[in-house]
Amino acid sequence: MPDVQDLLEPRGIELTATHKSLARTPAQALVLAVQRDGDAPGAAARVLLPAGEQRRLAGVVEAAEAVAAGGGADEVAVLPAPPGLPWSVVVLTGLGTPAGDPDARAEALRRAAGAAVRRLAGRDSAVLALPAGTPEEAAAVAEGAALGAFAFAHQRAATAGAVKTPLASAVVHAPEVPKAALGRALERAAALGRGVRAARTLVDLSPNVTSPEAVAEYARRAARGTKVSVRVLGGKELAEGGYGGLVGVGQGSVNGPRLVRLDYAPARASRHVAYVGKGITFDSGGLSLKPAASMMTMKSDMAGAAAVLAAVLTAAELRLPVRVTGWLCLAENLPSATATRPGDVITIRGGRTVEVLNTDAEGRLVLADGLVAACEEGPDAVVDIATLTGAQLVALGTRTAGVMGDDDLRSAVVDAARAAGEDAWPMPLPEHLRASLDSKVADLKNIGDKHGGMLVAGLFLREFAGGTGDTRIPWAHIDIAGPSFNESSPWGYTPAEGTGAGVRTLVRLLEDTAARRG
Repeated sequence: MPDVQDLLEPRGIELTATHKSLARTPAQALVLAVQRDGDAPGAAARVLLPAGEQRRLAGVVEAAEAVAAGGGADEVAVLPAPPGLPWSVVVLTGLGTPAGDPDARAEALRRAAGAAVRRLAGRDSAVLALPAGTPEEAAAVAEGAALGAFAFAHQRAATAGAVKTPLASAVVHAPEVPKAALGRALERAAALGRGVRAARTLVDLSPNVTSPEAVAEYARRAARGTKVSVRVLGGKELAEGGYGGLVGVGQGSVNGPRLVRLDYAPARASRHVAYVGKGITFDSGGLSLKPAASMMTMKSDMAGAAAVLAAVLTAAELRLPVRVTGWLCLAENLPSATATRPGDVITIRGGRTVEVLNTDAEGRLVLADGLVAACEEGPDAVVDIATLTGAQLVALGTRTAGVMGDDDLRSAVVDAARAAGEDAWPMPLPEHLRASLDSKVADLKNIGDKHGGMLVAGLFLREFAGGTGDTRIPWAHIDIAGPSFNESSPWGYTPAEGTGAGVRTLVRLLEDTAARRG
């Protein structure tokens, strides 16, 4: 695996802010927003100039009109700066149509800043003069820059030259935002950016270097010097601990499974949240072998675990007053003479048995172990996140996560996702589908009704969530099969391949929990 420090800070961008006039803020590039006046085809668009800058930037407006800058989301135009200005180029980035909802407006700014920063790869500096009049809007601009400044180059020859280095530094121009609030916004944006970029990198790395053992060791090393403690279980410890899901899924590979427990426990924490992440470092389907074309992106099947790891480390960096325990359920699902067979019965931690009828429905098996272990500690809430089902893509597409679970926590997760700028949609757990998981030889099967597969998977996980006491632990499940991996072109602040989906939602949920504590 590449050096851990490179993974922790993959080509990080330096974020600063200024209240100075643009004339006193030199950089290689000036970034301005273009707003559409409506959704109709051919709707007019206008450049949004900071107050007091209209005369100085009149030439930019003329240039924007000359190139017919449209202002749509992800529309970016790079123009030579008019003479007399302290920048080499001016970047016009689209905001789309005006958004009245604060969360939607923040996401438009985040996306516009990210799209501009991606376009500026290979340059050293930019000043982002987007319309950020509140701390929340300034934070969105900074987050967009931190998320857009990413390039995966860890497995290329140094001389290949095929990937431009991300923009090195960005100055957020926000003269109306108090300096203290602006400083906090930048600190949070930088931490979120580091977390998301690290999660992306873990997903992007090839599966021959991200075995369960390697990811566990990365987690251990990444936590050094932080307030996060790490414990790794493997081999004999998993077997003796009754972790039959992890053992059963991982027994077909020479790279044995691991269960990583991360714990950030600040002294002033009054709430405890547990996160459980699916970490299948490569998924061939096992003996229920996938078609070859379906395996090509299966290095991404550990995106849930990557999100949990990044979220716990980010919570510690931000010093959030909430205890968070992360569980990384790591295994490699391969076919061999020792692999689990269709029809085998395995015993999950806690004693319940599962008839494995499809070895390609393996993520729910490792998560079952993790959920039981997490609930044994009695947290106030438990959330699992996983690239769990192809049915999620069928139901919600490639950009929207499905959220299931107990009503209140499910709603809290969806609200956190919206505030963080990630698409998520609440989904039901219909009781009539539960009977399809009944087994004739075990407590339940690992597959059920083929219709509503995302919901059936959620119902399976519910069997292992909530604990065994009189008071049920609130539980929610996030299926990120689509949003975690972008097989198309980059857009906004989202790169191709690993996206880091879920990190911002998990961090925001902790922040919301802290705000409600007491």
